[in-house]
Amino acid sequence: MPRKTTPLKGVIDELMQNPEFRAEYESLEPAYQLTRLRIERGLTQAELAELVGTKQPSIARLEAGNSGTTLLERVAAALDAQIQIVPKEKTPSPQ
Repeated sequence: MPRKTTPLKGVIDELMQNPEFRAEYESLEPAYQLTRLRIERGLTQAELAELVGTKQPSIARLEAGNSGTTLLERVAAALDAQIQIVPKEKTPSPQ
């Protein structure tokens, strides 16, 4: 007999009703934004690490949300705010 599957959105919607889960889930959003932006720019973790002046494992920890609480994150939390990664608008090249 086949097992019934549940759509991921339904599971997340249900879990989001738990305030502790919601807070943890939302705290990972900057890491997800950073990862999406890195991928959109066509960079590997190693290439981004080189640009930043660090090593690839540091980027991996950051993207996984395992980099620890930075001062910026603590300040945002104290202000009941969140950090958001927003790409800059590209300026047109002079022709």
